[in-house]
Amino acid sequence: MSVSDLNTDLFRIINDLGKQYSSLNMPMIFIAEYMVYVLALVVFLFWLTKNKMMVICATLTFALAEVIGKMAGMMYSNPQPFAELSNVNKLIGKAIDNSFPSDHTILFFSFCISFWLCRRGWGFLWVILACIVGVSRIWVGVHYPADVLAGAFISVFSAIVTYAVIPKLHFIHKCLDIYVKGERLLLSSFCKFKNTKSKNL
Repeated sequence: MSVSDLNTDLFRIINDLGKQYSSLNMPMIFIAEYMVYVLALVVFLFWLTKNKMMVICATLTFALAEVIGKMAGMMYSNPQPFAELSNVNKLIGKAIDNSFPSDHTILFFSFCISFWLCRRGWGFLWVILACIVGVSRIWVGVHYPADVLAGAFISVFSAIVTYAVIPKLHFIHKCLDIYVKGERLLLSSFCKFKNTKSKNL
């Protein structure tokens, strides 16, 4: 059996689960399409707390992974499975383009692996979430397993490199210190303005 056949067979196995367990289709659609907004909210909340370096590492991981992903996409290209195969359980709308590697997988693995590297412990739950998102993209019919695996591999590699380098750069810490001081200054000025306005009323 060729790698291509294995890729297609594995896609069929996962995608056909949506036909067998239709009650799971809506959760999978939500995960595949809208979990990205939940991730954005979590990243924003982490930034507001004492996790700024973690967010910086995750963001730079994503940037690096996207560059590598685009390069990989130029070297190898294939359309989505719903554009090539028959009887695909396609659950979401998607324009036909190069599906290799999966951008959604790159996004989630970049952030989730970075969160795990920085927090460890219960951080492995982020890795599980990234895996579920990857599976959901196959479930809804828009990516092959190879697209997801490639995106995951690229992101894990990028996260390890970023985690090993970025926290050690003095320049990054210097910029972060300047930002934090500016943020505190703005917050302090806002509080003073608010108190002054309250007194005048």
